[in-house]
Amino acid sequence: MNIKKAYFLTSCVKSSQFPAFSYPEFAFFGRSNVGKSSLLNMILGQKGLVKTGARPGVTQTINFFIVNDNRSFADLPGIGYAKLPLSVKKKFMPMIKEYITSRDNLKLAFVLIDARRTPGDYEHDLLNLLIENKIPIAITLTKCDKLSKNELAKSIADISNTLEIDKKSIFITSTKTNTGKKELLSLIDEFSR
Repeated sequence: MNIKKAYFLTSCVKSSQFPAFSYPEFAFFGRSNVGKSSLLNMILGQKGLVKTGARPGVTQTINFFIVNDNRSFADLPGIGYAKLPLSVKKKFMPMIKEYITSRDNLKLAFVLIDARRTPGDYEHDLLNLLIENKIPIAITLTKCDKLSKNELAKSIADISNTLEIDKKSIFITSTKTNTGKKELLSLIDEFSR
């Protein structure tokens, strides 16, 4: 897949605001500070399109992007490390659940996990919700450049054991080296058909 054009469409906090179109949609989930915005910018080939912040928790809404006028990407709020008021944090999981259960055009969920972290309750809850709603999942490790080859191999083994998934179904990425970009774009192409 070649990305010729991508632009921000809208930010939403509830399903009544979600844009209505029939494009295949691809959603990006992950904890605060996992590198979601940077990964989206890498895939889209535009550095500043998706806001990145020095502090975790920049994404507090569901942000929709149109790609090549025939696909949409959704950037979901991160949960976890962000130093946000509890009242704001408490809205995130219901918002995520509402998104997953209401998007008929959602083709694939990219679940981002920092290669240096062990998945916790958030990842397990999210995966269960996606599986219940029959949404295909791509486990995507971020910040892989921060680990040596041996450390990365151990991390992949630990994550596949923790999540009870095949190691071969885990995608490796690094926004510093563009690792994984081609593979993720091929996957998006495959699920767009």
